[in-house]
Amino acid sequence: MLQDISRSTVISCLAASLALLVASCADQQADGEEAAPSEPMIERTEGNDALEEFLEPLDTASFSEAGLAALEARVQGFVDNGEAGGVSTLLVKDGKIVQHVEAGLQNVDTGAPIAQDTIFRIYSMTKPIIGAAIMMLYEEGAFSLDDPISKFVPEFADLEVVGPELTDGSRSRVPLERAPTMRDLLSHTAGFSYGFLDTDPLAPIYREKQVLASPDLDAFVERLADAPLLHQPGAQWNYSVAVDVQGAIIERITGKSLGEYLQEALFDPLGMEDTGFRIPDNDFSRLADGFMVDPETGALVKLSEEQINGFGVVYREGAPLFEAGGYGLASTLIDYARFCQMLANGGELGGARYLKKESIDLMRTNILPEDQPLETPGLMGDSGKPGTGFGLNFGVVYNAETSPTPFGQGTYFWGGLASTWFWIDPEYDLFFIGMVQVYPAAGPVADFRRETADIVYAALDK
Repeated sequence: MLQDISRSTVISCLAASLALLVASCADQQADGEEAAPSEPMIERTEGNDALEEFLEPLDTASFSEAGLAALEARVQGFVDNGEAGGVSTLLVKDGKIVQHVEAGLQNVDTGAPIAQDTIFRIYSMTKPIIGAAIMMLYEEGAFSLDDPISKFVPEFADLEVVGPELTDGSRSRVPLERAPTMRDLLSHTAGFSYGFLDTDPLAPIYREKQVLASPDLDAFVERLADAPLLHQPGAQWNYSVAVDVQGAIIERITGKSLGEYLQEALFDPLGMEDTGFRIPDNDFSRLADGFMVDPETGALVKLSEEQINGFGVVYREGAPLFEAGGYGLASTLIDYARFCQMLANGGELGGARYLKKESIDLMRTNILPEDQPLETPGLMGDSGKPGTGFGLNFGVVYNAETSPTPFGQGTYFWGGLASTWFWIDPEYDLFFIGMVQVYPAAGPVADFRRETADIVYAALDK
């Protein structure tokens, strides 16, 4: 049974839930050489009908019948067991749908079921989209991975690093040893933070300056420039506002708002008709309800729109918040499938090329050295264990033999605050998307990601 949950409970869970919104990386080195920018990409054409190529015919030949039945039963079980209000999942292999499951309700009050056009808050599944968008500019020669960030954001020319605590409780600041680069920015090693945890020395600074409450990306940059970095560039991995900074850089390179550029470069040509930072009023009824597990009772409770807005993203048109490249998009399962299939195809969909295969290979290559592990629990069950690392805006499985996860070699992935998840596995040419709206991510009820992955690979005829 759904219960009410207080605003104070939501707020108390916010820091913990955001802290869990991380994908861990192991401490094994893998080379991540930069592919040199080349000639501009081929002209993109409208590819809105391209999904028809993999939506039909249904192809289940590579999976056991019993395994697919178990997957469908478990997805339905998330709802039946009170672990989620509604779930939509999609399994695609070789460019064809293997299974599409819809379970539960889109709206508890109206009784509307989860449907193909249900809109979900994808939060940090925004990051891979921004990653693809900025790599499109990289291919056009707009920047090198070794360029300093300050080349595009001069406000960052005088950044400093937080130093030891002073006697008055404040923090000293120390000079940079080197300027943070675009490579650092795309791999969360530039030194920025999110400032969510009380143990983070940047938390009080980010809160005082209201960095994440900025009205636009220029104000966001200005406020962030006044705060120190958490560590020296390249010294360690730290989940951060780095992708929001990427959004600001996209704006400055293109002269367009982030939303405008995404619409023109990706959403329109890919046919992602329901993806954006704001949801039109006449489509808002399609937005799925959000839920949270009450930490005291363990019961699943529905959150109000006001409570969900407290997580830092307001999807109503006219919202006075910047377009957050790190966590701001809403989308549908089918829209995100278009994006994933483009990546799985090596950067092409429906005759239109968006990225070169070499760029995607670079993005899914672990670039962190042995002494730079990620120690926080994350989005893919056993991420943070051996064989799991981080590339450019993606978590990656760089050594499937040592990884305790079932994913194939080179799998890349991410997820979102409300427990949405996806992975793309090039070894087996498959991808999986899960859409759900349960806060906090990696909460105490179900490990949506790992449970579905275990069933998928157990059912796969390898």
